[in-house]
Amino acid sequence: MAIRNIREIGDEVLTKKCKEVKEMTPRVKELIEDMLDTMYEANGVGLAASQVGILKRIVVIDVTGEDPYIMINPRIIQSDGEQTGHEGCLSVPGKTGIVTRPNYVKAVALNENMEEYEIEGTELLARAICHELEHLEGHLYVERVEGELMNVSDLEDGEEEDE
Repeated sequence: MAIRNIREIGDEVLTKKCKEVKEMTPRVKELIEDMLDTMYEANGVGLAASQVGILKRIVVIDVTGEDPYIMINPRIIQSDGEQTGHEGCLSVPGKTGIVTRPNYVKAVALNENMEEYEIEGTELLARAICHELEHLEGHLYVERVEGELMNVSDLEDGEEEDE
């Protein structure tokens, strides 16, 4: 297990569409472990493989600090409602912006055993799923920001940043 370098805005790899994972290999397992280590080390709640320079459709998410979701070839199949709030990204360090996302999301993905499962989430989990799946398509949240990007250090006490 290793901490990988997180690619930052301006890196061309973040604008590329990721490819489907066809089979679980030792290299894919190692990538997933490294992604989890990297996400936790950076105090993030989600990380897409493209953020560590690998163009595979893999996402890890952990909004509770207890049980991470490993999502291989994920896709959203249902969404509902709306939430608007601060969002940040490990690939856009020190910045935050207001983004509107669905408040409920249902997705299907493969787990680390390449078994299909469904994941449903609201609020922060729904936001994280949407945010990370957009990385797989080569998009960053800054494309959705309402108004201007702000410095995280400029947030007033009581305001929270997600991601």
